Amino acid sequence: MTPCIPLHRTTGRVDPCGRLLGPNAPAGTRRPNAPARARRRPADAATGRAYTTNAIRGAPPRRARWRFPAWGAVAGLLLVGGCEVFSFLPFVDSPEEKDEEGAPTPLGAFDAEASIERRWQVGVGRGLGRKYLRITPKILADRIYAADGYGTVVALDRFSGRRIWTASVGKPDNRSFLKLWDRRDPSFLTGGVGAGDGMIFVGTTRGEVIALDAGDGTERWRVQLSSEVLAPPAGGDGVVMAQTNDGRLIALESADGTTRWSYDNQVPLLTLRGTATPVVIGAIVLAGFGDGRVAALSTVTGATVWEHRLVLPQGRTELERLVDVDGTPLVVPERNAIFAVSYQGWLKALSPQEGRVLWELPASSHLDLAEGYGQLYMVTDEDVVTAVQQGSAEVVWQQEGLKNRRLTSPMAFSNYVLVGDADGYLHVLAQTDGRFVARRRLSGGLQSPIVESDGIVYVLANDGKLSALEIRLRS
Repeated sequence: MTPCIPLHRTTGRVDPCGRLLGPNAPAGTRRPNAPARARRRPADAATGRAYTTNAIRGAPPRRARWRFPAWGAVAGLLLVGGCEVFSFLPFVDSPEEKDEEGAPTPLGAFDAEASIERRWQVGVGRGLGRKYLRITPKILADRIYAADGYGTVVALDRFSGRRIWTASVGKPDNRSFLKLWDRRDPSFLTGGVGAGDGMIFVGTTRGEVIALDAGDGTERWRVQLSSEVLAPPAGGDGVVMAQTNDGRLIALESADGTTRWSYDNQVPLLTLRGTATPVVIGAIVLAGFGDGRVAALSTVTGATVWEHRLVLPQGRTELERLVDVDGTPLVVPERNAIFAVSYQGWLKALSPQEGRVLWELPASSHLDLAEGYGQLYMVTDEDVVTAVQQGSAEVVWQQEGLKNRRLTSPMAFSNYVLVGDADGYLHVLAQTDGRFVARRRLSGGLQSPIVESDGIVYVLANDGKLSALEIRLRS
C-alpha cells in the first residue's frame, strides 16, 4: 500500500488516502488519514432508486481506462487452458473424466439375412427443420401424402413416386435481414399428416388446423385453435379430432371446421414437447395427455366414457415429475385391449369398455407402440427396443445394440421390426428374438414414424427425402 504522504496545494488532486488537496478543498479534508466517506445521492426521479457513491465532493471525474494486457492474458489463458482452467470446480469435469454414459452405442457387425432395396426417392420441400418434428406420411389407396416443416404438402403415387399435386399451406415467418444473429428455425408445420372423409389434415405451431382436398390439394377450410398442434389431426365419421399443446382435445366438424366440443385437461408446469395422436374408433376417441392420463370420450358430445392415469407424478424436481403420454394409444381388437405407455411410468393394457387395467409393466417411453406376433414392441427412453407379450406382460427380448442412438417409433410388419436412428440408419430386427437382419443408411437423420403398405416401407428423412423401400431375403 502507498503510504499516506501529506501533499500541499495540489489543485484537483486526491492523495492516496482519499483527501482532496488544494486551496479550495473543504475544511477538514487536509486532516491526515481522513477516510473517504460514502455519500448517498438523492433517489432518481425516474426509477426511484437510490445510489451510493464513494466519490468525494469536488473531485473531478476519472476516465475509465481499458487494461488490454490484463484482459488479453485472461483470454489467452481461457483459450489455451479451456475447461482445464476451471477443473478445480466441483461441477466442471476434467477432459479425462468426461462421462460417456449417454454416448450412442457404436454399430456392430452382423451377418445380414436380408437387404434393403430402394424403389424410388423423392424430395419433399425443404425438410423437417431443427424443431424435432415427427411428420408422419399418410397412405390412402394408391397415394402417399407427406409434408415438410415449411408449409409444403405433396401427394405422390406410392408405387412410382410420381408427383400428383403440391400445395402450400403458408409461409415461414420473415426474419429481418439486419438480424444476422437470429438462428431460429422458421419451420411451422408440425402436425401432419392426418386424413379422413376425403381430406388431408395438417397442424401448425400457429395453432391452425388446415384441411386439404385429398384429390387435388385445394384448401377446404382452415381454423384457428388455442395453441400449437404438434400431432396429426385424426378424422372420420364427420368429425376431426385435434389435440393442442395446452392440453385441449377439440372436435371439429369435417364439413367446415367449426368446433363441436372441446375437452380441457390441466397441463403440468413442465412437459415433453409433443402430444399423442388422437385415435377415433367409431363414436369414441382415445387420447393421451401430459399429466399421464389416457381418456376415452364420445365424439358426439365430448362426454367422458372413462379415463385412467397411467402414473402419478413423483419426485422433487419437475424433471423427475415428467409423465407425458406422447405415444399414440394402440388398439388391438383381437386382444380386446388398448395399450398405452407413459414417460417415467408404466406400460399398461386397458379394457376398451371401461379402462380397467388388465396388466402393467414398469416402463418409460414417449414414442408410439407397435404390435405383431402376439407381442408389443416399444422403444424405451434409453433407446432399447423391447418386445413384450400382449397377454401376460412378459418381456420376450430386448435389443440394446442401438442404445442412445435416438430411435424412431418402431414399426412391425411381416417378420420384422423396423426402427430408424438420428444418423440416418434404418435397422431391421427379427420379431422372434430381436436379432439384426438388415441395415441401410439413408439420406439424412430419421425421426419421423415409418409406415408400410403391401410390403413397401416408406421413410421420411429429416432432409425431406421420402424413400420407398423393400426388404428382400438373401438366398
